Amino acid sequence: MLTSDKSKSPPATDGRVRRSERSRAAIVQALFELIGEGVLAPTADEVADRASIGIRTVFRQFKDMDTLYGALDVLIYERFEPVFLAPVPEGSIEERIDEFVARRAKGYEGVAPYKRAANVKRARSEFLQERHEAVVSRMSKDLRRWFPELKRMDAATMHALELVTSFEAWDRLRVDQRLGKQRAAEAMKQAMTALLDVRG
Repeated sequence: MLTSDKSKSPPATDGRVRRSERSRAAIVQALFELIGEGVLAPTADEVADRASIGIRTVFRQFKDMDTLYGALDVLIYERFEPVFLAPVPEGSIEERIDEFVARRAKGYEGVAPYKRAANVKRARSEFLQERHEAVVSRMSKDLRRWFPELKRMDAATMHALELVTSFEAWDRLRVDQRLGKQRAAEAMKQAMTALLDVRG
């Protein structure tokens, strides 16, 4: 009489775990897509509809929308951080300004809808407040990584450079001042060149 080899059959729990992981990934991807399409504050119902799952599944996977935004933050980090934190190329300060602005512009264009969405919710979200502070700190460190010359400059110059190279400055150029990507990049380069006192 043949007996089944239970050791070769995956436990039922494995299937449930995989389904749970797929549901979780689909929910995060749905939020990512909705915000990327310009929906600044997607509701849980909208996320569930996009992910083709029930609303109860959303809240089985994530206890609240803040927790879901935390998972989205991980996805955004994985997709966009390599753009911001790539190795610094060798070259003159002028060459580094050109490359720095090119990378910031590319990164900012990618994260723009997610930053705008986070800004809408940040005042009511401790998590998003903490993430914003962490990003500001990381961008400041990255600026120093690109331009070690800043060690010899006064604090006011550093603060000004942080301002003109921030996402907020880029977004103002692109949205409020209605500049195209190239003109916005040129404006950022000119501000950096003046502050770093680059002589032509």
